[in-house]
Amino acid sequence: MKVDVTTLAAKKAGTVDLADEVFALEPRGDILHRMVAWQLAKRQAGTHKTKGRSEISLTGKKFVKQKGSGGARHGDRKAPQFRGGGKAFGPVVRSHAFGMQKKVRALALKLALSSKAKSDNLLILDEAKFAEPKTKAAKEAFAKLGLTSVLVVDGAELDQNFALAARNLPNVDVLPVQGINVYDILRREKLVLTKAAVESLEARFK
Repeated sequence: MKVDVTTLAAKKAGTVDLADEVFALEPRGDILHRMVAWQLAKRQAGTHKTKGRSEISLTGKKFVKQKGSGGARHGDRKAPQFRGGGKAFGPVVRSHAFGMQKKVRALALKLALSSKAKSDNLLILDEAKFAEPKTKAAKEAFAKLGLTSVLVVDGAELDQNFALAARNLPNVDVLPVQGINVYDILRREKLVLTKAAVESLEARFK
């Protein structure tokens, strides 16, 4: 699949041949949904917690007679029905992550790339570099390219001037190629890959 390559000045810089097995798959919403749910569950903190009755610092002494009080036969004040008592079946610190096969995760990433290519929301850049870390320059460059909501993926090493210039712009994410993921691809309207990122992705999946 032939795709035009552009520069940050919105000028044509040749073409690149994208691998069909990575960028031309038929999108599947079920796989993409599973992958996004997996990512969000994995990053969920799971630090919410309440104290059970065994963790409450109250006396365990029986505070009312077994018989003759006219009330229930309570044992101690740490029971859940009393103020200050332990929570019954409350949340505990845990991981919300669940398993997913490596093959499914790899397929989901290829499907996300293919969905952007199929919807004409994929742009290939010659390189993502600025001479100076100026946000104004990044804003002007993205305006020329018609980018308002975008994920920019560069090679293994980001150009620091580009990363610094783009980080203050709303709805703009910049990642190295090893950090590319389905959730960040889908949450932005446009996906921008540099030629270095394309080469790394195709080498990764071959």
